[in-house]
Amino acid sequence: MADTHELTQAAYDRLKAEHEDLTTRGRVDIARKIETARELGDLSENGDYHAAKEEQGKMEGRIMHLAAILENHVIVDPSDRDEVQVGSVVEIRYEGDDDTERFLIGSIEERGTDHEVISPGSALGTALMGKKTGDTVRYETPTGATLSVEIAGIG
Repeated sequence: MADTHELTQAAYDRLKAEHEDLTTRGRVDIARKIETARELGDLSENGDYHAAKEEQGKMEGRIMHLAAILENHVIVDPSDRDEVQVGSVVEIRYEGDDDTERFLIGSIEERGTDHEVISPGSALGTALMGKKTGDTVRYETPTGATLSVEIAGIG
């Protein structure tokens, strides 16, 4: 069974548009590049041809990745909740620090927002899930250090 990808509506819309663009315009563009490169002659020493084929492979991999996400997704709406969940923008303050940092809890596919993204499966993400403003959580970093953060706000 495939993993379910939790996405905000904005991320879903962006990924769907990217998928549609790659499967239409993207495939046509890369086919033209390959055809133009073929016209240059000997394919065994044709750098343009090999570069276009490599670009095609990367694009097809991205298309397959996007298709899997779009097929197995759940839209989340964090705006009506007062606890940290996927899609929440969380403002945290590390113990002993006066400054706060804001992060979006979600899939790497949520990148492109105004905030850095923290995976809900990461150590910090796991510690924050389900917590509320004012809560303090402790978590262990991948290096083995234990850190404490206070949730200063959820948006």
